[in-house]
Amino acid sequence: SRYYREVLPGEIVKISRYDVQTLDVVPRPEGDPSAFCIFEYVYFARPDSIFEGQMVYSVRRRCGQQLAIEAPVEADLVSTVPESATPAALGYAEKCGLPYVEVLCKNRYVGRTFIQPNMRLRQLGVAKKFGVLSDNFKGKRVVIIDDSIVRGNTISPIIKLLRESGAKEVHIRVASPPIRFPCYMGINIPTKEELIANRPEFHDLANYIGADSVVYLSVEGLVSSVQESIKARQENENNLKTHKSRVGKIGHCTACLTGEYPVELEW
Repeated sequence: SRYYREVLPGEIVKISRYDVQTLDVVPRPEGDPSAFCIFEYVYFARPDSIFEGQMVYSVRRRCGQQLAIEAPVEADLVSTVPESATPAALGYAEKCGLPYVEVLCKNRYVGRTFIQPNMRLRQLGVAKKFGVLSDNFKGKRVVIIDDSIVRGNTISPIIKLLRESGAKEVHIRVASPPIRFPCYMGINIPTKEELIANRPEFHDLANYIGADSVVYLSVEGLVSSVQESIKARQENENNLKTHKSRVGKIGHCTACLTGEYPVELEW
């Protein structure tokens, strides 16, 4: 019988041609919650991945809904830069009661040297990467949902492109908190100096990237979006059991956002 599930933290699994066996689950030091990388949910993982019993797409959608609660704005439509932040943009639009509309389309011919992008696009710098669906947003106030702004230099030309193609206002909403600290657990995050959140420009980020406004999701908002259905499932499991069993504490690593590392750094 084939089955697929996550390998638990500390679990040692033996896979042979006959079967899949759990040999052991190494317990965590007493009382320590696990520290699953929260940025997997925000950015790295495929949307159809399932972590901790929940689909990444659903978590990203909840992040968008939470962002709409924290940072609504007077606007006509919600969109995204295709297509990593689409689930968050759909969640934001849904919560705000605004239409989700595509404003850019990915150019499938990128890298095919024999097809030259037209002159206007080349001058605009975002060039080969995106086409503009200008009929969808001319004269309108647009909210663009992004999954993360790390250095700040990718979003600027996109905002310029939208404005020059007729957008009346461009508001940026980021479905994750600003990254401020390096990751020592294996993720290659740029140096502290390169992170926009640590630079002087961050204090007037909207002006720096050419947007009408910029708001990031709060750390609390991200954590609650990630943990909401895990908690609900744990409570449900507890209610089904006749004796109350102590469920392991939920924990996520937010070090790149908060500087609180799940382990002591020894250098």
